[in-house]
Amino acid sequence: MSKTAAPPEPGQGKRGEAGYLGYLLRQAAAAHRHRMDKALEDLAITTPQFALLTMLRAYPGQSSADLARLALLTPQTVSVIVVNLERAGLIGRRRHEAHGRIQHIELTEPGAALLNEATARVRGVERTLTAGLSQAEEGAVRRWLASAATEKPAR
Repeated sequence: MSKTAAPPEPGQGKRGEAGYLGYLLRQAAAAHRHRMDKALEDLAITTPQFALLTMLRAYPGQSSADLARLALLTPQTVSVIVVNLERAGLIGRRRHEAHGRIQHIELTEPGAALLNEATARVRGVERTLTAGLSQAEEGAVRRWLASAATEKPAR
């Protein structure tokens, strides 16, 4: 009878430097998401809600479809988030001037205030994430991640 080995901890074996890059990116994203959720927990805001509010601050007046693309969320998820954020008074919607079915979404003052607090906490999480990296190394990581997100697949 063969003995089953215990799976390695994150950072070890195939969950470490010997692992596939795609797996390591996913593992890092999951760990980062957990840290973000914990940092935002008592603000009663989720990580996807934070992403949506951040995109609204950067690109005000977007539609739900635009926000889904910007925040890397499904349209269905954004629809639920928009309803919840509007109910909480953190965002407002107004009809598009020419296309009545399209609604532009914007932060309200309470939404901007909450986003300021959430952003400060997220910056703390990011400082922990980049601890030990020089500015040049952090820049290289940022460029690599941005490039990985925009490169076309090889045929």
